[in-house]
Formats: sequence, C-alpha cells, structure tokens
Amino acid sequence: MDETKSDLVKAWLLKAQRDLIAARKLSGEDEPFLDIAIYHCQQAAEKAIKGFLVYRDQRFEKTHDLRILLELALPFEAGFSSLKAAAVLLTPYATEFRYPGDFLDPSREEFEEAMEATRKVWEFVLSLVPSEAHP
Repeated sequence: MDETKSDLVKAWLLKAQRDLIAARKLSGEDEPFLDIAIYHCQQAAEKAIKGFLVYRDQRFEKTHDLRILLELALPFEAGFSSLKAAAVLLTPYATEFRYPGDFLDPSREEFEEAMEATRKVWEFVLSLVPSEAHP
C-alpha cells in the first residue's frame, strides 16, 4: 500500500478510535452523557468500516447506514456478514438520540450493548487492515 493511501486509511481509523475513546469517556463520567456516547459508538463503527473501504479502494456515498457500508465491504471480506446484527443495532444511533424526541437518553444496558457491537466492528476491521495503517 502506498504512503498516501496508508495515511488516508489511518486517518479514518484514527477518527474511529477517537470516537470510541469519546464514547468510553462520556459514559464513564459521574453524570454520564449516554445519548452522546452512544452516538460516538455508531460513528466509530461507521468510520472504521469506511477506513476498510478506503483500504480496498471501494467508493462509497455519504451515509450513516452501516448496513449499506457492510454490503460494500462483503465482496472483499465475507466475515463482514458476522457484523450484520451490529450494523442493525448501531445504525439508528446516528440520529436517534441526537435531537429532541420521545427518548432523551439510552439506558445503560442499551449503551453497553452498543459499545460491545462497536468493539467487534473495530477489532474486526483492524484485523483486516495492515498494521502500518493502524492509528
């Protein structure tokens, strides 16, 4: 992989890593902000998958729908099919708690489930991308 591409993949993965760290920090405060933390879970998974797609030279449209991104990744790695449940779970968190509505905050259990799904996506993507592109 050339240096320019490696730097771009690394940039996507660094943004994903920072979203993951933000989710952990926001959920661990004395007064946690689980609505914002769960949003960062979705964002971390989205950016990790987009980093993989950049690594594989696969173009993608602007979307927050992880199911669409997985469909683009599947031809390169069949193992992405194991993340479909995570994509279904996480996709709504791109918007669900971002604006006023019926629910202001997710439950702690809902957040923990989202964090675990995000961790699976993150670790899977890192296992597929060469180490020189890791943050």
